[in-house]
Amino acid sequence: MKTDRLPFWVLDMLVAGSLLSRLPLPQLHEGAYERAARAVWAYSITGAVLGLIAGGFGFALMGLGLPAGLAAGGLLAVLMLSTGGMHEDGLADTADGFWGGFDAQRRLAIMKDSHLGTYGLLALIVVTGLRWVAYAFLLPLGVWPVVAVAVLSRSVMPCLMVALPHARDTGLSHSVGRPGEVSVIAGLGLALALAGASLGGIAILCLLVALLTAAAMGLLARAKIGGQTGDVLGAVQQLSEVAVLMVLVAVLT
Repeated sequence: MKTDRLPFWVLDMLVAGSLLSRLPLPQLHEGAYERAARAVWAYSITGAVLGLIAGGFGFALMGLGLPAGLAAGGLLAVLMLSTGGMHEDGLADTADGFWGGFDAQRRLAIMKDSHLGTYGLLALIVVTGLRWVAYAFLLPLGVWPVVAVAVLSRSVMPCLMVALPHARDTGLSHSVGRPGEVSVIAGLGLALALAGASLGGIAILCLLVALLTAAAMGLLARAKIGGQTGDVLGAVQQLSEVAVLMVLVAVLT
């Protein structure tokens, strides 16, 4: 496929998908990533695709007779494989850095270190456990709640990209750049539409909870390292996912 002749909106979806997933997408031409900051509106589309794949796999496992708990484990495995575990890695690095260092410079150094520390391990255990249990409750209701969660938790990541400065001059978030407010708002609107089609009016509450979670993480990141990094954005996705899952379990089950 010649990606240099695609409409901008298709190119944005491919750019977003290549940044947030390990899905087998067409190879993009050299200048495609110049649109990376403007493509943040399409993060919701990537979330929808990932949610459909993982949710569909989990629901299929239930159809084969597996209990919801085991099917939820399969769902999580597919999510992690399809993203390369990048959000989980960001959560672990953020937890290690924020609580393992005594100043911003040391925290950023710890976050860049590939070794997993105690705080990161505990964060992964707790957050993954909460996700697993929540999906076990939601999977019997079908694929669409899973899609909504994947969409909403990725739509709030650009909010921190526009609200906070880069904490370092390197890394994935810095290479993407600062998105415009129009792209961020468009992404939130698209996420609300997609989640609304899946959940109805509950989607508004879920989006508000995801935004509040992202805002809280943003305040913490500003206090700890003076801005945001790709690891912080990954942590935002994971924590927003948990927050939305808790709302859905409380309301739908």
